[in-house]
Amino acid sequence: MAIPYFYSYRNLWTRRLTTFLTASGMALVVFVFAATLMLAEGLRRTLVETGSFDNVVVIRKSAVSEVQSGVERPQAAVVESQPEVAIGADGRPLLAKEIVVLINLPKRGTNKPANVIIRGVGQSSLQLRPQVRLKEGRMPRPGSAEVIAGASIAKRFKGGGLGETLRFGMRNWTVVGVFDAGSTGFSSEIWGDVDQLMQAFRRPVYSSVLFKLRDPASFDAFKQRVEGDPRLTVEAKRETRYYLDQSEAMSKFLSILGIALTIIFSLGAIIGAMITMYAAVANRIVEIGTAGPWLQQEEHSLGLYP
Repeated sequence: MAIPYFYSYRNLWTRRLTTFLTASGMALVVFVFAATLMLAEGLRRTLVETGSFDNVVVIRKSAVSEVQSGVERPQAAVVESQPEVAIGADGRPLLAKEIVVLINLPKRGTNKPANVIIRGVGQSSLQLRPQVRLKEGRMPRPGSAEVIAGASIAKRFKGGGLGETLRFGMRNWTVVGVFDAGSTGFSSEIWGDVDQLMQAFRRPVYSSVLFKLRDPASFDAFKQRVEGDPRLTVEAKRETRYYLDQSEAMSKFLSILGIALTIIFSLGAIIGAMITMYAAVANRIVEIGTAGPWLQQEEHSLGLYP
């Protein structure tokens, strides 16, 4: 004998608390899984959008990031002389020799320290990154203790606002501009003159060399030549590939974490649903025992059983 649908709906409403808790458990599993995947994808997109396909990043071989890299001045000069480097309207190569340093700065309100990236830039650095635009103030003057801060830095860190002073590298630095880099990673950086920052941090080498390709199709030829040059100990990557490599480790970690949490929550939801079901049956043992003979009699009268 089929059970009417309205009986199931009434049963769910009568036990609405347990029904709500069971549905919430399943919804939590879906939410955790979706949230971790969205976080991993958001991180990957943010870092990939940070780079440009026409730009090439040259770092030391086997260096995972710019922070770990070191490109000596003679090697940077060899890279600068390559024919694949594009020339700007002013006749200068569209190339920037940069350093990247990681420091701690106190946050506004809480005064807790957090990591901030300091980037020493050259005259072409802003031109090589069209996604970065100066929002307030001006660019730092070469040879001065002036910096510009990303919009996120200006908002979240003490001394990061326009006209304020930051203390790092045993020197005071005046923030003369605030730049907006959209959703890219540059919004969380502080930029200053590369030569002044090299002196402040006692770094005799560059972290990377960034330049724009004259012809985007010439990348493979450039990569093969510089990586095979015995004078150089560097490797070349397209800027988009470089930032994609930076995101892969964290994205993989977040994906594994999301799958692990989803499995744990799924097992918990299954066990919770089973407990709820068995508890509902256990509370109606008397009703089931009373209804059993009656159901058998009805089935015999309907001719379902001989």
